Amino acid sequence: MDPTLIGIPATAALAVGTVTYCAVYPRSQMFGTTICRTSGARRLAITFDDGPNPAITPKLLDLLDQFQAQASFFVIGRFVRECPDLAREIQARGHLLGNHTETHPNLFWLSPSAVRDEIQKCQGALQSATGEPAKYFRPPYGMRNPWVVSTARELGMQTVMWTLIPGDWQEKPVEWLTAKMQPIADHGKSAASRATGDVLCLHDGAHRELNGDRRHTLAALEYWLPRWRDLGLKFVTIHGKGSDKGSDEGAEPVNTPAS
Repeated sequence: MDPTLIGIPATAALAVGTVTYCAVYPRSQMFGTTICRTSGARRLAITFDDGPNPAITPKLLDLLDQFQAQASFFVIGRFVRECPDLAREIQARGHLLGNHTETHPNLFWLSPSAVRDEIQKCQGALQSATGEPAKYFRPPYGMRNPWVVSTARELGMQTVMWTLIPGDWQEKPVEWLTAKMQPIADHGKSAASRATGDVLCLHDGAHRELNGDRRHTLAALEYWLPRWRDLGLKFVTIHGKGSDKGSDEGAEPVNTPAS
């Protein structure tokens, strides 16, 4: 056996592991700078993916109003085209609209031109519905390749990831989801020792079709919003506007250590 070939499997495994980390780990910055934390320990950015969803989004907007909580909605272009009034309602209530592509593909496998097309089509849907494109982008499944973040940046958007994604798309009991969101409260209790805050990724829609059932997400938030508020957390959009009087210091485009 050629001795020079001995190290090839290990090298290949290392390369695969590196690419996987860059593509999947939400706070990896190796494929481009992303926003993954807020700028203050008591500043919580609640974000929702896969809407707008006529079955849940209106109820969610009412719940957020109840607690004067602003949030960020990363919407799918084809659903915006079907529900332009709902997209406008999200914006009118003071929430941020972000780009979540036109059809919700896994961008890791797409060519640069296909990635650009997905993002641009969603921008077009938002422009048509609300009169302005998004300034923030979240890749479906959080998957990136070497040109996803740079393409979003070329199109005028910062890419947003998260610190906690509790898995609310799974068919689990409300109690399970509520427990999965406990780290936000734990971080709130230790805010004095923390420099940054959380970006929470939830879902108000289902990417395969409209009217997805996200009642458990709504129920978990009904439980947590008053408790997070009582811990002194401020609900902000990724841009920073929200329940702490509209400061523009919302989120940090840095990879800070997980905690």
